[in-house]
Amino acid sequence: MQAAALDAIDTKILEIMQRDASLSTAEIAEKAGLSQSPCWRRIQRLREEGFIRATVVLVDRKRLGYDMQIYAQVKMNRLTEGERAQFLRTINATPEIVECHALFGDMDLMIKVLAPSMSWYEDFIFNTMMKLPGVTDVRSTMTISELKSTTSVPLRAQQHR
Repeated sequence: MQAAALDAIDTKILEIMQRDASLSTAEIAEKAGLSQSPCWRRIQRLREEGFIRATVVLVDRKRLGYDMQIYAQVKMNRLTEGERAQFLRTINATPEIVECHALFGDMDLMIKVLAPSMSWYEDFIFNTMMKLPGVTDVRSTMTISELKSTTSVPLRAQQHR
């Protein structure tokens, strides 16, 4: 099912669930203007078709001591398949790395790291990042404040294209 195949009710359900996935099916149905059974069937279909990947809890990183949010741009040499697999295993096994994206341009990767302190991050760069296969340079940018942060995917904009 393509995004264009979502009808207005599917879109409404997804918007509601993106704001608060802890709502019961009855509460979602009420907000979407449906009865509970058809709403439940739509939610199940959206899950089966991959529109809903997971239902999660968003945790406040600062309450857990991760006061710093850092974006590290990483330059890499070519990797063998084995080195690439080792690199990806390390990235996936490091909980402080919350995002990793391949880039076009001068740098190869953008990694988002949650850090409790600058000294922790310095240790992380030298003892983790720079020891990964292929890593030749890491350029870091620390955010000073978070002006917007959302996990919501824009849904209504898709309907107008």
